Amino acid sequence: MDFTYTILIPLIPLAVFLLLGLNYNKIKPAVSGWIGSLGLFTSFALSYYTAYQYFLVVGKNAEGVYQQFVYKWRWMSFTDTLQIDMGVMIDQISVMMLIVVSTISFMVHLYSRGYMKGDTGYTKFFAFLSLFTFSMMGLVLATNLFQIYIFWELVGVSSFLLIGYYYTKPSAVAAAKKAFIVTRFADLGFLIGILIVGYYSGSFDFQTINAIDGPVIANWASTTFMGLSVFTWAMMLIFIGGAGKSAMFPLHIWLPDAMEGPTPVSALIHAATMVVAGVYLVARLFPIFHFVDDGYALNLVMWVGAFSSLFAAIIALTQNDIKRVLAFSTMSQIGYMMLALGVSEYEGHGGLGYMASMFHLFTHAMFKGLLFLAAGSIIHAVHSNFLKDMGGLRKYMPVTHITFLIAALSISGFPGFAGFFSKDEILVAAFEHNKIIYVITVVVAALTAFYMFRLYFGIFWGKDKKYEHRPHESPMSMTIPLMFLAFMSIATGYIHFSEYVTADHIPFEAHLNYPLAAIAVGVGLLGIILAYVFYKKPTNLPDKVSNAFGNLYKWAYHKFYIDEVYMFVTKEIIFKRISTPFAWFDKKIVDGTMNLVGNSTVAASKGIKGIQSGKVQDYAFAFIAGAVVLAMIFIYNAMI
Repeated sequence: MDFTYTILIPLIPLAVFLLLGLNYNKIKPAVSGWIGSLGLFTSFALSYYTAYQYFLVVGKNAEGVYQQFVYKWRWMSFTDTLQIDMGVMIDQISVMMLIVVSTISFMVHLYSRGYMKGDTGYTKFFAFLSLFTFSMMGLVLATNLFQIYIFWELVGVSSFLLIGYYYTKPSAVAAAKKAFIVTRFADLGFLIGILIVGYYSGSFDFQTINAIDGPVIANWASTTFMGLSVFTWAMMLIFIGGAGKSAMFPLHIWLPDAMEGPTPVSALIHAATMVVAGVYLVARLFPIFHFVDDGYALNLVMWVGAFSSLFAAIIALTQNDIKRVLAFSTMSQIGYMMLALGVSEYEGHGGLGYMASMFHLFTHAMFKGLLFLAAGSIIHAVHSNFLKDMGGLRKYMPVTHITFLIAALSISGFPGFAGFFSKDEILVAAFEHNKIIYVITVVVAALTAFYMFRLYFGIFWGKDKKYEHRPHESPMSMTIPLMFLAFMSIATGYIHFSEYVTADHIPFEAHLNYPLAAIAVGVGLLGIILAYVFYKKPTNLPDKVSNAFGNLYKWAYHKFYIDEVYMFVTKEIIFKRISTPFAWFDKKIVDGTMNLVGNSTVAASKGIKGIQSGKVQDYAFAFIAGAVVLAMIFIYNAMI
């Protein structure tokens, strides 16, 4: 099977971006929406065809092991072994990610036709969506570290454009700059890690550096620094880039502010593109993370993921902007995926964590994309993001109500829904590897169920608000994507994922662990029941409980003041203590020295500029005066 046609999957969105971007004043808005949607439908269809061919037809070799199909073209060459190629890599996780990106992006394109209707930048918005999709598809198909870095940065540029789409709104501009700057700092670590790998392994190619008997894994201990191999340092630096993109603590501060972009952008960023890029990066380099220094870097991934998951879930309990609750929920679920990678082995059933992480990435894309698009439908109806302005909407928005409920049940791990199956695998992997991590995952499961049903009851039940305009269900262009993703939020759980995506490319059979599943379901039901008691009908229980927690609630509501810490460090330490002295030195010493040289030259020139005045009499006077002086010197010497 020749998979070279897959180069069209990212190139079609690129062509759409160029067409719409270069002609945004000439193409009618309705036409641009169809062009963007049809372009993504083509990539969507090609992605599903690729998945069918790879997983069900030609992906396995005679031994039953999934193969990699790589098509690349030489771009730059530094040495005989150190080269940079451009191309596509077709394997288990790249094909899986093509399904995720194309599905969510296509649904977002369809949804945006209704959501963005009447917006003055309608065509430009679809151009930016297509650029984002091209960037992410190029990232997941990359064959080497430098290619993935190029598209990694394109994803950052695209997110900047989309988060700051409402460029006349100061908060949106600030959010776009914040996301761009924070992720750029993280990406510096990524770049340094890439350079270390290239220098010590002599290659950037994924097939070469991930090979079990390759130069990195086979000789990882040959060079060390401060007790760790240089490849462990490289992986930790690369993980910094992944942590920034996936909003892991403490590089998560851009994520809540990114909600300033249009809601379809939030769905695209949080479900299929930017935030899962870090998880994909660790999965792509998993053999190195696992084997080098006995998985030292992988332990870092595990603990950062676990802490981020719990930290974000606690904050989500207190937020009142529904998009920000979902944003912290995303951070928490990405933490789940990271910790699952961190507890994984490489071979056989020991690789359960790896499979579970990819499985949860897959199901999470569907139900989190649905949650954000449903939130957009709600905001579209009531013109507010805040829970205080919502209530009783089930009577006005039946499709949004049912689809939101399906997504909430799925993310809460309710039996029969997709999130139940993927989350159960993570809990089993954590239990078998580290009991502390397992306890954290169980606590997060309970918190997730509570804050999601806090949203559900607060939006669709509670007190029926006196709305200024009677809410109504969204148009078909918005509800069809909701219904499709609701179906996927159930159906994707029944995929036997361990037969398709594994760390060592060898399928295995995973089974439901009933005792651990019972615990997870129990804590999830507890969270749902508590949310029912607190928020099904208006009561003073939420206020009593929040007051009882006192400063802890206040700290969680203010996101533990991490943003304020960043601002203090930036303004009081970097700007005042470091930048200000450097600025003084630059202005007074460096500029002063240059100004002194310049001013001295000007003063000297003023003093001697009369020598070349251009007046004949001045030259005659100088000539005669010089002749007289020379004559006097000659006479004086003669007399002596």
